[in-house]
Amino acid sequence: MANAVQRRLTAILSADVVGYSRLMERDEALTVTRLKALRHELIDPRIQSHSGRVVKLMGDGALVEFGSVVDAVRCAIEIQRAMVDAETHLPKDDRVQFRIGINVGDVIVEDDDIYGDGVNVAARLQTLAHPGGIAVSGTVQEHVGSKLPVAFEDFGEHSVKNIERPVRVYMVPIEAADPSARVAVPEPKAAAMSEKPSVAVLPFNNMSGDAEQEYFADGITEDIITDLSKVSGLFVVARNSVFTFKGKPVKVTQIAQELGVHFVLEGSVRKAGSRVRITAQLINGMDGGHIWADRYDRDLTDIFAIQDDITRTIVEQLKVKLLPAETKLVGQVPTENVEAYTYYLRGRLFLHRHSKSFYQLAKRMFARAIELDPLYARAYAGIADCDSFLFLHYNMEIPVESILATSAKALELESGLAEAHASRGLALSLADRTDEACTEFETAIALNPNLFEATYFYARARFSQGDFERAAELMRRASELKPDDYQSLMLLTNIYRTLGRQQDVKAAAQEGVKRAMLELARHPEDPRPAYLAALGELELGHVERATELADQALAIDPDDVLTQYNVACFHAIRGNIDKAIALLEKLLPLANHETRAWMKHDSDLDSIRTHPNYPRVLGLIDG
Repeated sequence: MANAVQRRLTAILSADVVGYSRLMERDEALTVTRLKALRHELIDPRIQSHSGRVVKLMGDGALVEFGSVVDAVRCAIEIQRAMVDAETHLPKDDRVQFRIGINVGDVIVEDDDIYGDGVNVAARLQTLAHPGGIAVSGTVQEHVGSKLPVAFEDFGEHSVKNIERPVRVYMVPIEAADPSARVAVPEPKAAAMSEKPSVAVLPFNNMSGDAEQEYFADGITEDIITDLSKVSGLFVVARNSVFTFKGKPVKVTQIAQELGVHFVLEGSVRKAGSRVRITAQLINGMDGGHIWADRYDRDLTDIFAIQDDITRTIVEQLKVKLLPAETKLVGQVPTENVEAYTYYLRGRLFLHRHSKSFYQLAKRMFARAIELDPLYARAYAGIADCDSFLFLHYNMEIPVESILATSAKALELESGLAEAHASRGLALSLADRTDEACTEFETAIALNPNLFEATYFYARARFSQGDFERAAELMRRASELKPDDYQSLMLLTNIYRTLGRQQDVKAAAQEGVKRAMLELARHPEDPRPAYLAALGELELGHVERATELADQALAIDPDDVLTQYNVACFHAIRGNIDKAIALLEKLLPLANHETRAWMKHDSDLDSIRTHPNYPRVLGLIDG
């Protein structure tokens, strides 16, 4: 008769070295020696003092079992604080840092090893932790309660592979942790960001009876979000997150819970001729109770005054104090010309649709706005973005100097406009002025932390410079800021692979493919979701489906440089080296410098770098 399976309830600590592959590549012998010394002098004594048992050691991590959840958390905190003290004197790129995840659950015991969902969740939590940080499950947080002087930070619910229900995740603050390690790490829930009042502005309903007026209702929503985001005493959910609820019959309390916010603003817009009617109501996300509601029947020329009134009323209702500089920013009118504003809103709507024809249409709308108001900074930034995307994604012959001049004009007119700094950063990236571009991206993010474009293109710039850890943090943040964006996740799989974070590669690829297929269904004329989904499906082992998608992308636009490049990556991963090199040699003479810089670090192409014909490709990259 077979022995019964042994189980026990235990606390599991999973630890992993951040950037292990990079450290090993830099100096393998030194890295191994340092890790052994850290374990012997710093880690093992703390595990022993808290009655922990090391279940197994891997080259870059460890699995540790504790009989007490409190001991597990206390041990993790001590280790992370001691690691900071031990490594602070070293340059940032040379430091050894751990991510730690802790769970409590039922495990299967076999000899000296443990298995099961409890272990799997701990390992997943570890990947969510900040460098030098600790992530714990909701069960751990409940067990610890007030037994330790720890203010757990709610990180929201996360899906875990092979676990049916989402896991509630909390971060454990490490007071001594290196602040630079926590820059731009995404926090998907507003409640996790801070203790400030948090607000989600839902897309205002278009009540005009004309679908063509949808752009106007969306524009009002976006501008209210932008104005509220200028208030330092509030946390405001990003535009791309709230717009995923557009047109869906979801309860306000459910939305508040999903977004992790205290308050929800909803409303409607009716535009008829020169008149506009806007209703707005602020709702308590906990119980659905109404805090404030109002209706505005005004001339269209009063649209900015209405937006300003709504913003200031919300600030007053939530008892948030406006700083003097914020008072001026919130009341700032982007243009005195309402017709120019309506053209700008149309352009912004088209820009969000992300295809060649819509970029060109958006550019015409922005240009018309500038004809009506030559001092309209946002419209100049919009034109710069359209030109940058057409240059970058569709290889159109647009002089980079022209894009630089347009973005500079936007900043000249409104120096505090986050969108203008992001546009300037992208233009500088295209001009191969990466350091200057990064400065602009950082300024844009400081002005508006929810600005997807600044975060996404900053991540690309850091990758091109070989700063993979920072690129991963930024790209992950971008994927959270825009929940329907597939490109950030598919590029994130590449970055994670470069960092050796294979478990994260699979998770990012799975979600990225899901988003890409939805986009391909909406826009079958666009090859981008097809070729990026092909790379994701290949990562997931779905070779036949991946091949179909790669072929579909080439069929949609066989002459597109980025399509050729990504299909070349597909063939390189599949081992079709000759096909990959043939495509690269065909496209490289037409590729811009950013594509060439990306290729140098692209792990998708690793299989061809030792091929006898690769020097020819390298010559084209450097040439």
